[in-house]
Amino acid sequence: MTVDEHAALLQLLHDRSIRHGDFTLASGAHSTYYIDARPTTMSAEGLYLIGRLGVAALRARGWAPTSVGGLTMGADPVAYAVALASREAPPVLDAFSVRKEAKGHGTKRRVEGNFRAGAGVVVVEDVITSGGSAIQAIAAVQEAGGKVLGVLAVVDREQGGSAALAKRGHAVAVLTTATELGLL
Repeated sequence: MTVDEHAALLQLLHDRSIRHGDFTLASGAHSTYYIDARPTTMSAEGLYLIGRLGVAALRARGWAPTSVGGLTMGADPVAYAVALASREAPPVLDAFSVRKEAKGHGTKRRVEGNFRAGAGVVVVEDVITSGGSAIQAIAAVQEAGGKVLGVLAVVDREQGGSAALAKRGHAVAVLTTATELGLL
């Protein structure tokens, strides 16, 4: 991870993803700001930066997953970005998605894509607030036989989500925080 890439991600989040006003979050909490990470995570520049910074964060933690993924839809572009960027910094990672519910047809799986039971994975998230989405993804991955090495998030709102995950025994790495974004 370079300082320039980190600064570029912060600027991109400010330009595309941070809104001020009165918002109700997925956790039910109220906030004077909202981080809709999708305009960043689904942009070419955001995918590039998140991929490179995400791989660097995994390596810095010593995590060696075979794949990365999380609860669709917020985690999907994060997983794809990290998997693609891993080609430049092997070992190469694959990506998977976790459905909110198992499909009622076809394979009837909740975890889709490049996922193997018994494999070590990192659950990814766009924004951590309460940790609820990551906890749901972790439960689905574990139920499918995966071993969760940790959680990687683009933004930590610093509202207890990382602590909730840590309390459950899951290490968390983040690319940036609400404090770094000047929101707290």
